[in-house]
Amino acid sequence: MVRRRTALSIAAAGLLLAAPALTACDSGASDAGSAAVVGQHRIKVSTLQSEVNELRTAAGATPQGAQLLDSAGDLSTQMLGRLVEDEVLDQALADAKVSVSDSEVEKDHQAALAQFGGSESQLDSTLLVNYGVAKSDVTHFFYRDVASGKLIQSLGLQPGSDGGNTALSQALAKTATSVGVRVNPRYGTWDAKKGTIGAQSDPWVVDKTQVATSLTAGSGGA
Repeated sequence: MVRRRTALSIAAAGLLLAAPALTACDSGASDAGSAAVVGQHRIKVSTLQSEVNELRTAAGATPQGAQLLDSAGDLSTQMLGRLVEDEVLDQALADAKVSVSDSEVEKDHQAALAQFGGSESQLDSTLLVNYGVAKSDVTHFFYRDVASGKLIQSLGLQPGSDGGNTALSQALAKTATSVGVRVNPRYGTWDAKKGTIGAQSDPWVVDKTQVATSLTAGSGGA
């Protein structure tokens, strides 16, 4: 299975059952050095800061990326929401006994790359500007896309359909409630129904139609 870098590995085995103290989601992740706690897994403040710094560095290197930083709002909150979602997504995969192979992720990556005539640099630039994805996280972006699609299929629905996306969002929100999510108040409050931290918006599901459209637009017609 494709993973994030070691510091952000998604250990599903450690998320089997939330301790009683963690099941009351939301603010109160007072554990020293924790940005959030998902089940029994801590997302460290240092890990979050490292991810934010990496994105800032990548975005700051291009004019379009600089515009992204100007309009992104609180990057720490948005990035933490994404890291929490990653943990919940992997737990949902484990619960559904669904796995994602490297070859499936690579196939999805290549399909997107074809939108740019094979230009990795144009794809990377578009993912950065449209999705806030640094180059080092491109593989994980496509892992998440494949995982979301396979979970929708496991629910008996079609990936990309409104019904499938809604069902997946509901299933992941249920998983998040089951394992327990606590967020350090400095970053906001966990909204269990929406599966987000405060007002930050980072959808569970990657809309493949939207991706294809934005990728083509971002390629400048390439």
